[in-house]
Amino acid sequence: MKNGPVVAGFLVYEDFAHYKSGIYKHTAGRITGGHAVKLIGWGKENGTPYWLIANSWHDDWGEKGFYRMIRGINNCRIEEMVVAGLA
Repeated sequence: MKNGPVVAGFLVYEDFAHYKSGIYKHTAGRITGGHAVKLIGWGKENGTPYWLIANSWHDDWGEKGFYRMIRGINNCRIEEMVVAGLA
């Protein structure tokens, strides 16, 4: 993200509601809807690549309002629903 954060949409599954910490990867449940978030960075933890994401569900959710989603496998279709402005 050379020029700042981008907005991303993704499919929300039932297991996402139970996220507390760590790198989220959808494993179970049906689709409950869609959601838009701010993708602010990326990294690796123990060899697992992830996106760093700011959520809008307050700072008592996830990792103080943020979460990490596995990167590179189009988890919940997030990698095909990225939007950025051009200056």
